Amino acid sequence: MNKIVNLIFQSQKPESSLSDFVESFWMLDNPSEHKEVILLPDGRIDLIFSQSPTEPLHVVLLGIGTHPEHVIITEKTKIFAVSFNLLATEYILHQSISELLNSAKILPADFWNFNIEDFNDFKKFCEKVSFQIKKELSTQKTDERKLKLFNLIYSSKGSLTVKELSEKVIWSERQINRYFNRQFGISLKSYCGILRFRASFQHIKEGKLFPEENFSDQSHFIREIKKLSGFLPKELSQNKNDRFIQFSVLPKK
Repeated sequence: MNKIVNLIFQSQKPESSLSDFVESFWMLDNPSEHKEVILLPDGRIDLIFSQSPTEPLHVVLLGIGTHPEHVIITEKTKIFAVSFNLLATEYILHQSISELLNSAKILPADFWNFNIEDFNDFKKFCEKVSFQIKKELSTQKTDERKLKLFNLIYSSKGSLTVKELSEKVIWSERQINRYFNRQFGISLKSYCGILRFRASFQHIKEGKLFPEENFSDQSHFIREIKKLSGFLPKELSQNKNDRFIQFSVLPKK
């Protein structure tokens, strides 16, 4: 469990059978006053359950982000969430998220039969969500070509070109991009750029303000970081007042 300024964060990885679809489960608790944070693009799809003493249970599905978002976490708000890999949209959520690019969708408050009592225990929340995900996955067989494509995308941290991915999965570049734009609202090339950006978080946090991987040179590195975050690498590294929350929750190495 991590303590950020005024916030408590905890995360858990899914069991191996769900790892192709689920990146992580996480909890964020704000026991004190309002806190403003900046969410950076990270390529994930987030299913968020939130509640506070003054607000009922809210369930929101967040699409892919391509630019930073300023968010205020109100006092005494608790959030339990699932961060999905893209393949989950088709096989778990059963919907296209193309209209949710840089946007969100409010879901029914009783989505997947969750209620206020489920906020009492993060471990039990993870177990309940895992059970529901397994139930959704049991209704259909996963396309092996798509499974291979996403395994390559994530394992390479976005470093493979669309051409390389196309050749490895034997699926034309045109068909892959059509699938990405239709299902996710973004091209594969742009999505890989977000994954390369995310892969830089750890070494930027450690003060390594130069490209270690996936960037051709220093100017390319700075340009891509500024484009997706709105800030220079040095500003991200300083992370004043824990405002870049994804940097704050990264484990120390």
